[in-house]
Amino acid sequence: MILFIGFTFLFSTAIQAQGCSDAGVCTVHSFKPNGLDSISELTNQFKVGISYGAADNNISVFGSYLEYGRQFSDKFGIDARLTSLAQSGNDISTFGLSDIFLNSNYRISKKATLTLGFKIPLSDANKMEDRRALPMDYQSSLGTFDLLLGFGYFINKLHLVAAYQQPLTQNNNSFFAEDYPLGSPLRNFQSTNQYKRSGDILLRASYPIDLGQKFRLTPSLLPIYHLANDKYTDKDGTELEIDGSQGLTLNGNLYLDYYLDEKQALQFNVGSPFIVREVRPDGLTRSFVASLEYRIRF
Repeated sequence: MILFIGFTFLFSTAIQAQGCSDAGVCTVHSFKPNGLDSISELTNQFKVGISYGAADNNISVFGSYLEYGRQFSDKFGIDARLTSLAQSGNDISTFGLSDIFLNSNYRISKKATLTLGFKIPLSDANKMEDRRALPMDYQSSLGTFDLLLGFGYFINKLHLVAAYQQPLTQNNNSFFAEDYPLGSPLRNFQSTNQYKRSGDILLRASYPIDLGQKFRLTPSLLPIYHLANDKYTDKDGTELEIDGSQGLTLNGNLYLDYYLDEKQALQFNVGSPFIVREVRPDGLTRSFVASLEYRIRF
């Protein structure tokens, strides 16, 4: 059964998915599988990770991050993450710092935790090419300042998470598809001038399976509901809804942890979608995402 799940994720690359790792809420430490389980007498944790994703329109996406977390007591801790993103495709290559995530975690009990955080953009999401704005698919950040709220709960080994991510500001993207000449692949992208992105609600269920003392396999199911249609402003100054951008994305993830010793571990994560929104103008579309993370506690 485990092998079947793994092969399903690995070979379902023909489907398109929301690239949750870019939006951010599903990669917050306490929202990931076994977030509470990682709390120990060791007060500091450092992570470094890289990822690869296959996006729409023949675009490849490479991500990286650095993360530091500190546990001040058995109930309260904070973590901070710095992310970057590079995109390549259609003879266009971009790179930039993405966001800073700042989160505080309060442990209500041995089974439950609350999280409050913010996503701080390091880009206004309006990179240019030949003096023309690029679509969101080539931006290193959504360019929004976001509120993050979450609740995690353990039922024995089953980890359940409910989270909310809401933009408090919007970006400065000014992309019009019609600004590009006929024959350009960018004519097929969704215009996002004065783009207004709606919030997301996330649910996650994960269950760890220990494979001896060194390995742990964790299947995870991740539904994300985009709360309303996104909007943009056309050349005439009229604000329009982007029909089909509201709705459900259902992702599956498989995590494999390898424990080097009591303080160090490697984690491989692969994800792919089962259900997608009809339209995804935010540039987060991924058919396949894989990541590798190293973490150490001290």
